[in-house]
Amino acid sequence: MLTLTVRTDKPEAEIGLFDGDTKLAYSVWTAHRQLAETIHTKIKELLESQERTLEDLGGIVAFKGPGSFTGLRIGLSAANALAYGLQIPIVGEQGDEDDDWIKKGLQRIGKAGKDQVIVPEYGAPPHITPPQK
Repeated sequence: MLTLTVRTDKPEAEIGLFDGDTKLAYSVWTAHRQLAETIHTKIKELLESQERTLEDLGGIVAFKGPGSFTGLRIGLSAANALAYGLQIPIVGEQGDEDDDWIKKGLQRIGKAGKDQVIVPEYGAPPHITPPQK
């Protein structure tokens, strides 16, 4: 199964393309404040580098946190929307090691596991500025 992986919890965003547990392509870029502007383009470029399209995807594995409030919100919104629109399974994972979350997610999705919607795990309450009077 062709699976897209998405991690957006830090300024460097990461996406990968896997066939089963075999890594086909992986991209890391400094997204920081341009994540919402770049994530869809980067996914398209990654798929095109392997001569694939969105319709070839069979699942999505997303890193759900802990991490940046805005980064997780944007990345998980994009991943959830793609999974919903393409009607493919999505799983959210956490992990201490760099690719531990990918291994766990690929195992779950390979066994027909799926989450309804991935909800971010921020690790602490978000710091939101109170409204000004």
